[in-house]
Amino acid sequence: MRDTTQPIIQRIGETDQLYLQGNTPELALERASLRLELVMLSQVRQEQTYFLQEAIVLLEQGRVEFEEMPLSLYLNLSLTLAKAYMLYFEISQETRFALITQQILKPLTNYNHGDIYLFLAYASAAKKENALTQHWLTKYRKTAEFDADVLREHTAFEHCHGQSWFVQLIQPRLH
Repeated sequence: MRDTTQPIIQRIGETDQLYLQGNTPELALERASLRLELVMLSQVRQEQTYFLQEAIVLLEQGRVEFEEMPLSLYLNLSLTLAKAYMLYFEISQETRFALITQQILKPLTNYNHGDIYLFLAYASAAKKENALTQHWLTKYRKTAEFDADVLREHTAFEHCHGQSWFVQLIQPRLH
């Protein structure tokens, strides 16, 4: 694992130095994403929690610190923040992290972005809110980002596999 983490740790040091010269939303996103990579590589819960907490602070700060940024960047920061909270859920199994994900993303649904709907479905599934899971997955199905393989493979949706609405949802689209 050390061979894998060394370049990430080096880049964290570089981006932290850039931060001292001035922060940008792009830099906040990169700094947080690097820490999320370490979360994925680590097998130690305490390390994972530490890097998740750092990533969340960087992302929250990046979302509110700047008055103006491109919408796509704001959505990326928000989606990465949702990912961080759902990783926190996976590690801890505490549904409050799924609730936080819903609170972050629900105000962004008017942008009709597939990944927003997918994360909302994931958070709803984590909270065992079956009707909301179906609702968000149905909206996800209607977006360009829709990927039936993601739904088939994601463990959060395993409980849906036998349900008729889910089977219909992952049927190939007719053009």
